[in-house]
Amino acid sequence: MRRSHNRTAASRSAADGRRRLRCAIYTRKSSDEGLEQAFNSLDAQRDACEAFIASQKHEGWGPIDESYDDGGFSGGSMERPALRRLLDQASKGAIDVVVVYKVDRLTRSLADFARLTDLFDRHGVSFVSVTQQFNTSTSMGRLTLNVLLSFAQFERELAGERIRDKIALSKRRGMWMGGLPPLGYDGIDRKLVINDAEAETVRLIFRRYLDLGSVADLKRSLDGEGIVSKKRIFADGRIVGGNPISRGALYQILHNRLYRGEIAHRGEIHQGNHEPIIDTEQWDAVQARLADQAPAPAETGTTANPEGSLLTGLLFDANGNRLTPTHATRRGRRYRYYISASLVRGGRAADATNGIRVPAGDLERLILDTLAEKLRDPVWITEAFTTTSAAETAQLVDAAARLAGRKAASSDRDEDQRRHAIRDMVHRAVVTPQEVRLTIDHRGLRKALNLELDVSHSEAVSDERALDIVIPAQALRSGKQVKLVLGNVNTAQRRVDPALLRIVSDAHRWFDGLRTGRFATIAEIARLEGQQVSHVSRTLPLAFLAPDIVEMIVAGRQLATLTPERLKERKQPLPIEWEGQREALSEALNGG
Repeated sequence: MRRSHNRTAASRSAADGRRRLRCAIYTRKSSDEGLEQAFNSLDAQRDACEAFIASQKHEGWGPIDESYDDGGFSGGSMERPALRRLLDQASKGAIDVVVVYKVDRLTRSLADFARLTDLFDRHGVSFVSVTQQFNTSTSMGRLTLNVLLSFAQFERELAGERIRDKIALSKRRGMWMGGLPPLGYDGIDRKLVINDAEAETVRLIFRRYLDLGSVADLKRSLDGEGIVSKKRIFADGRIVGGNPISRGALYQILHNRLYRGEIAHRGEIHQGNHEPIIDTEQWDAVQARLADQAPAPAETGTTANPEGSLLTGLLFDANGNRLTPTHATRRGRRYRYYISASLVRGGRAADATNGIRVPAGDLERLILDTLAEKLRDPVWITEAFTTTSAAETAQLVDAAARLAGRKAASSDRDEDQRRHAIRDMVHRAVVTPQEVRLTIDHRGLRKALNLELDVSHSEAVSDERALDIVIPAQALRSGKQVKLVLGNVNTAQRRVDPALLRIVSDAHRWFDGLRTGRFATIAEIARLEGQQVSHVSRTLPLAFLAPDIVEMIVAGRQLATLTPERLKERKQPLPIEWEGQREALSEALNGG
């Protein structure tokens, strides 16, 4: 009997060990209102979940010590710190059951919930809502869950529509809807009240602009007088502002209709409830001057302007500076670039050092080709969207393939549509010395695909999260500036470089002219060819490049790191011996 009792106790102990389940409680609240209270909504959710876990103690349930609380985070996004920690622990096998008060505490998005349940299934994690009993192992349970989530998502979208409608109605009535008040005003009791000292600065900016007629001259004048931006002191003690006003900020001030006593909202202008700082006559004079100085708009029509900068307004460098389109003209040929704003305006030394200058055509072609490649990838399209049927998925994949084909084309007829599609799809592109990171706008992507769909009523459900595409790149220093070699230097597609061909050809032609007596001196070559003497003298030695190096340049087999500047480098000129040349250029010729 003793042996039988011991075996029974051991079996019961083993069974209890198998049933021991580690339960993680997740709580969430959309706003941070009331979180400072001693007992808030998160505490109430946690108490309910702990009570439910305690009721399942006979099944081996027990809460873990770590808390997963997201206060002030919307359920429409997965970007929540506590949720990320929870998913990380679940993927490591540290959690058996996820317990929430209601399903919408975990997420309000059907697409996000599908991803969460897939992750839970892969790692053997169960999911329990203490106030909504359903069994996801049956078709009826899954239907019930989908209905609940559909209503949760509908509620979130309806709340968003109500907020947008309220803002629009309030602005039609001339009300200021909060945010940071501009220079010249203070926000008091949700109203704009004139700050007399700052208002005088605003009036000075408008008067001085009319006197000088140039924003650049206006900035120099204001900087000389020590006039700075609005200083703001936040509740946590942080102080921001009080810096010289940038040219971009000056343009915003000169265009800001708040100073005229008006409220702008989605292209509509409404009379505001606040007092104006600038009178109508002065406002109209400034706007007329700004309109006269604005660049002429591009000609409209089906023929696109090949010199236009496709990515204007979308590009930023690693420091957050916007990349501005610019160009240089050499020997009658125009070269387009995107350049950091810090380099354009001659910023601080640190900014200038970290600035970047990218050939516009190469960058635009890289982004177009990358987008076309992604659009041709059915897996990428399928992961980007959650659809309601297999037929709709097939339509999306076909539409993406057609759009990719159009992007790959370079005909003038498609250029205009391609530009609109790109601007819809790309939310932001950050160019760093290591990579180009594209952030794809989900709604823009869906819009571009819907334009291609034959079935206009397609309702692909997007998870509304930004999609990031990372493209390798490598920074090279040429002279005093940093340029970017797009793609991996050792694996990027090699191509004939016209600049390299031209400089090697010039070297042979000029040396042959000196040898035959057609040119008497280097100075004569420079005068007749319209070149600097230093350029000619540094180019001539390239007439003695090793034949295999010349052949590689002619065939376009060199790496992108072999540039004309590298061949003409002053500090480390190429040796005369061919073997020394091969060794000096080995990395640029073959990456080795």
